[in-house]
Amino acid sequence: MYSTITAGVAGTGFIGPVHVEGLRRLGVRVKGISSATLELAEEARQQLNLEHAYPDFDAMLADDELNVIHLAVPNVLHYPMVKQVLAAGKHVMCEKPLAMTSEQGIELVELAKKSGLKAGVNYNLRFYPMNLEVKKRLEEGDAKIFSVVGGYQQDWLLYDTDYNWRVLADQGGALRAVSDIGTHWLDLVHFTTGLEVEAILADLTTVHKTRRRPKGEVSSFNNEVLRDEDLETIDITTDDCASILLKFKGGAKGQLFVTQVSAGHKNRLTYDIATSDAAYEFNSERPNELLIGRRDQASEFLLKDPALLQGLPAPFVNYPGGHNEGFPDTFKQCFRAFYDAILAGDAADDEHTLYANFEDGLRELVICDAIIKSDAEERWVYL
Repeated sequence: MYSTITAGVAGTGFIGPVHVEGLRRLGVRVKGISSATLELAEEARQQLNLEHAYPDFDAMLADDELNVIHLAVPNVLHYPMVKQVLAAGKHVMCEKPLAMTSEQGIELVELAKKSGLKAGVNYNLRFYPMNLEVKKRLEEGDAKIFSVVGGYQQDWLLYDTDYNWRVLADQGGALRAVSDIGTHWLDLVHFTTGLEVEAILADLTTVHKTRRRPKGEVSSFNNEVLRDEDLETIDITTDDCASILLKFKGGAKGQLFVTQVSAGHKNRLTYDIATSDAAYEFNSERPNELLIGRRDQASEFLLKDPALLQGLPAPFVNYPGGHNEGFPDTFKQCFRAFYDAILAGDAADDEHTLYANFEDGLRELVICDAIIKSDAEERWVYL
C-alpha cells in the first residue's frame, strides 16, 4: 500500500541515505535526492540507485510526483525548509531538532496545523519494540512512576581533532550534545511514560574549548585521518556533555547524563524507569532486551519475540524471536507510523500519533531553552 506514495530525500550526509533505505524497505518509492550541490546529489543517486538527482531543493519541491519530503540536512536549514515543504503542499518528515529556537518551532506547529498536511520529527528511537512494550505496560497498568534515570553516551567527538558541523552553534544551535542526542532521551521518556517535564537544573560542559577543524569539510563518522597542516583551530561554545536534573509534573524525578566524549560508548542510550510495582531498564546497544525488575519475585529478562509482544508493539516487530532488530529498523518503523497516518488522511488522530509530531518537536525546543537558561543562571528553571 505504501507504493502509492512517492518521496524525496533532502540531504546526502550520514542520515539521508538511512532515510532512503528505511523508506525502500517499507515499500515507498523514493524518486530522488537533493544536496548542497548537484555533484553531491548525483554521487548519492548513483550510490543509492535512485531515479533522479535534483539540482537543488527548489527543483525537488517543484516535482509534482513527490507527495512527501524527508529533511536530513543541517539543523539551521530545518526551519526554512519545513516552511517551503508545507507551502508546496507536501507532507514532511524532518530530522530533529525541529528548528533552532522555540519561537521558530511555534511558527512551524501553527503552519502545519493550518496546512492539513502530516508533519513529523524523526525521533526514531521510540520504535525499538522494547520501548513500545514499556509504553504499553505503563499505559495499561496503574503503577505510580517514581523516577527515570539514564543517559546517552557517544565517543565520536572525544578528541579535539574530531569535527563536524554540529559543533558550530550557528549550524547546529546553542546546544549540541543535548540537542543532538539528549533530546532523543527526553522524547523517549515522554513517549513511554507520558510524564511532562516541569522544571530543569542543568550543568553544561564544553570539554574542548577549541577544536582543530579540517580546512575542507568532512562527513560524520568517516574515520578520515588528517595531517596537522590540514587543520585549523576554531573556538567552540557548544556542549560536549551535560548533567541534568528533572522534575516531572505529578512528582516523579529524573536524571539525565549526556556526553559525546565518553570513550568506548558508540551510541548508548539507557533508561531505568522505577515504578511502584516494577522497574524497566533498557540499553540501546542491546535493543532486543528489556530487564523488568521485581521486589517480591524473580526479575524478568524479556527478549524481543513477536509471540510475546502483543498489542501496541506487534505491528512494529517484523522478525521472529532471536532475529535481532536494530537501529535501521527504527527508521522503517517510524516511517511506517507516519505513512499510515498519510494514508489514513483526515481519519488519522493527529493529536496522538505514535511518531513524533511537530508538537513533540516543539516540546524538546522548549526544554532546550530551559536547559540553556538553567546552566547560564545556575538555578532551577520552571517551564
